Amino acid sequence: MNARPLENKKRGAAPMPPGIDSDAVAKIAGSLTALLADFFALYIKTKNFHWHVSGSHCRDYHLLFDEQSEELLETTDAVAEHVRKIGGVTLHSVGEIARLQRISDNDSEAVTASHMLAELCEGNSQLVAWLRGAHTLCEEHGDVASTSLIENWIDEAERRIWFLYEATRVDVESYGGPGYGLQHG
Repeated sequence: MNARPLENKKRGAAPMPPGIDSDAVAKIAGSLTALLADFFALYIKTKNFHWHVSGSHCRDYHLLFDEQSEELLETTDAVAEHVRKIGGVTLHSVGEIARLQRISDNDSEAVTASHMLAELCEGNSQLVAWLRGAHTLCEEHGDVASTSLIENWIDEAERRIWFLYEATRVDVESYGGPGYGLQHG
């Protein structure tokens, strides 16, 4: 990975963050940089679906995907800046994102809204699993600040999953519930 601690000795700076050795910084920065690539990939996928959604719930899903893509994009800056703050180096290019991302792309021209919801739900679920792995790594090395940030990112992803999941459920009440259309007499 390209996430490596800065050569603090060359710059004459104090180690960053205090109390975390350079090997731990490299591991944590590498884990967070891979997550950053995943956040970008999920952002692009969500924005793609935002642009291309169609069907009876087009407006609702269009707005949901836009809201979620904005949240993902906002998180990318927080992740990258945190990697730099702990003394690491992070992404430099789209090519680097492509090499590191674990979220699959979707280049299909026609994707149903239900498939979009399912793919985004799966992508966010994968992200949560990787965030939990990074959280464990940070805990092992005593990086309290990173664990705290990751907890917030997990919460945000779980919220996205919740909304995506709920959007896939059939609204029984809108169909009149069980027995709708049956003649009672």
